[in-house]
Amino acid sequence: MINIIYEDNHLLVVEKPINVPVQKDSSGDKDLLTMLKEYLKKKYNKPGDVYLALVHRLDRPVGGVMVFAKTSKAASRLSKQIQKHEMKKIYMAVIEGKVSDSGIFTDRLKKDEKTNTTIISEDGKEAELSYNLVGFVNNLSLVRISLKTGRSHQIRVQFASRKIPLYGDQRYNPKASLDQIALFASRLEFKHPITKEIISFELPLPERYPFTLFKNF
Repeated sequence: MINIIYEDNHLLVVEKPINVPVQKDSSGDKDLLTMLKEYLKKKYNKPGDVYLALVHRLDRPVGGVMVFAKTSKAASRLSKQIQKHEMKKIYMAVIEGKVSDSGIFTDRLKKDEKTNTTIISEDGKEAELSYNLVGFVNNLSLVRISLKTGRSHQIRVQFASRKIPLYGDQRYNPKASLDQIALFASRLEFKHPITKEIISFELPLPERYPFTLFKNF
């Protein structure tokens, strides 16, 4: 069952489960968008197709807070906020090794569609994030990341390229364990597309290793 965080006539805010694709892909596995359309169809007893728009994405192995638009007007206005970098996206991640207390990473990233990987490239698109160190335990760093741009695999690539990869990131960390990647979309803040009110939604750290190491921080 999907955790519904907030719902009104225009928005649906949910917690995306880990290892669920946000939309249909080549795996054929059931995706979050389809699940949520089924939820709305059943809840409101709607005939035919249900409108629900995907306005941003999370990688399949990553869980956390996401917003979907229930109307085309809401979808358009949320998309514009994202394009203007007005939607604030906060992630929590566990990094292998000790990182500095804070930092800003700016790179140019390019996606290789054939391999579904992202690389740093001069002809890529600008990518920027900032982070703060929250805690350090067992040679693992918990960081709070503010994402300015939303490039594919951005957080994973920007940390891995600096030899401080994410715990459990089997794609960009050659020495990764087989554990789940330690990346979580913890907070979203944006302007309501209709009321214009600033609203935010935040989830606690997941109850799984290695996040559980940082309960006291």
